[in-house]
Amino acid sequence: MKNLLPRELVDLAQKVIDTNRAAGRRITVAESCTGGLVAAALTEVPGSSDVFDCGFNTYSNSAKQKMLGVSNDLLDTFGAVSIAVAWEMAQGALENSDCDVAVAITGVAGPDGGTEKKPVGTVVFAKAEKGKSVEDIVADRKMFGEDKSRADIRFQAVLVALELLLPEESA
Repeated sequence: MKNLLPRELVDLAQKVIDTNRAAGRRITVAESCTGGLVAAALTEVPGSSDVFDCGFNTYSNSAKQKMLGVSNDLLDTFGAVSIAVAWEMAQGALENSDCDVAVAITGVAGPDGGTEKKPVGTVVFAKAEKGKSVEDIVADRKMFGEDKSRADIRFQAVLVALELLLPEESA
């Protein structure tokens, strides 16, 4: 076995590592529904330690609060699968690392756990960059579809997160 993960993820992770290395950027991720898959994709790349510093695997709300400083008020008001929480996760990852860019992922991968407002397949992403204003929010909510499998949703979420980690001129 050459790679543990699918070629598509490894190829994109290679691009993330190469372009961030060239830009002199260090990266971190804060993951919930992907459970560390973005970090796993990045570390499939030899030499990724030049660029990838750390990952925060914050599956529970308690972990989001303790590791990333996500406020209980945000979780109570908006829920874990929200732009507000994803943004605070990204900010927390940036603040708790020596990195230049952080991407956060939180969502409902299913097959259970969906609601009318946040059905299975809902995934929220946020990106925070050192030196950028907190008003300069980069966040998005994607609907991958209730008809998709848990694996499909998580796979698509990892692809989106890796894309977000590309420097803007490389995206």
